[in-house]
Amino acid sequence: MSNLKRKLNTYGLTMIAVGACIGAGIFSSPGQIVEDVPHHLLVIIAWTLGGFIALTGALTFSELGGMYPKSGGVYVYLKEAYGELMGFLYGWVILLVITTGAIAALGMIFAEYLTNFIALGPNQKIMVAALAIVVLTIINITGVRTSQIFTNLFTGIKLFAIAVIIVLGFMYYNPDQITLDYSLATIPDNAFEGVILALIGVLFAMGGWHHTSFLSGETINPERTVPKAMVFGVTIVTITYILVNIGYMNLLSLDSISQTNSIAADAMNTITPNGGKIVAVAIAISIFGTIGIYTMSAPRIYYAMAKDGVFFNFLADIHPTFKTPAKAMIFQSVWAIVLLLMWGRFRELMGFVVFMDIIFMTLAGAAVFILRKKKPDLKRPVKVVLYPIVPAFFVLISTIFVIIALVNKSEEALSGLAVLALGAAAYYLFFKPRKAQK
Repeated sequence: MSNLKRKLNTYGLTMIAVGACIGAGIFSSPGQIVEDVPHHLLVIIAWTLGGFIALTGALTFSELGGMYPKSGGVYVYLKEAYGELMGFLYGWVILLVITTGAIAALGMIFAEYLTNFIALGPNQKIMVAALAIVVLTIINITGVRTSQIFTNLFTGIKLFAIAVIIVLGFMYYNPDQITLDYSLATIPDNAFEGVILALIGVLFAMGGWHHTSFLSGETINPERTVPKAMVFGVTIVTITYILVNIGYMNLLSLDSISQTNSIAADAMNTITPNGGKIVAVAIAISIFGTIGIYTMSAPRIYYAMAKDGVFFNFLADIHPTFKTPAKAMIFQSVWAIVLLLMWGRFRELMGFVVFMDIIFMTLAGAAVFILRKKKPDLKRPVKVVLYPIVPAFFVLISTIFVIIALVNKSEEALSGLAVLALGAAAYYLFFKPRKAQK
């Protein structure tokens, strides 16, 4: 069994952070944000605050990334802070639903956008989605350097497409048609409640930057590179999201934005009749690139778990030529395709367990405090700035969102806990005894 090769640099890893965040959400979700905060200034405040929260998370994780520069990222942080079971449960949920579910969902959305150019029936959409997953898995198996080139290319294309929307939004702004109001005096009385609700959508759109931590074992000088990539990635995404939302608001009224699920297409249609198709191409490229990142990054968790002896041994195998965890990547893609084939039922299940990701991110953030006491002598190449304020803020905000999910999505929360219970049973009945026998 050979080891993974360190070939990812700071630029490549930053592009992974950016590409993992920017999927389809920024092309569709702003309408819901505006519905919660129907005021130009509040929209900018919501996206800025969401970016700040994500930045506190990236700064918090930067200390953890420097401490544990190995494949697996969040899995490793949780295992070191809370024990093997917690790390296993994170990997279990990532494999069973969160990442594989995201891959399946993105594959279906990718196929949906292709229908703007090709007629596809329901079964054909599933076939196209599955083919995209297979092709991207093969690309990522061929080596982390190939994956880096692919990610740099597709993330660059999606950033360019968004930049075009931003520039056109400023170029074609017509004050006679769109009245912008950034005044504090006109902010509605329920602004605070609105911003809190809007943050739910904003933070989901910001998610994904922590995928850089999964690839620590293949990063050059990971003690420094992983923390920098997370912080740079979040900063780039935040600035991009703020500017593109300004571009949207320069082209569409708030009422129009709040009533659409395809804001980018509607905005471009105000400039050219073919705006919708242009946006469809941009979104398809964006989604394709994000699927590529997900098929590459998460298998490093299963690889790390297998190396620790708490998952199937074959997942720790490295391809003899390409030096990638090929079997872990194939394993993940096969399960994602299985979810595609049972799409109708799974789509309901996915909503039940997504909130578990927030719980694990909260626990990972709190791990900074635990590890400072548990392992005070461990080398920390990067220390979170303004400790303990920054990590405490991130943990507090994340905890609030977990509570909101428990209160408002109780059925989904219980289903998520059931998935965790199933994982705990698998750990104690199967994986832990297997490890003890070695």
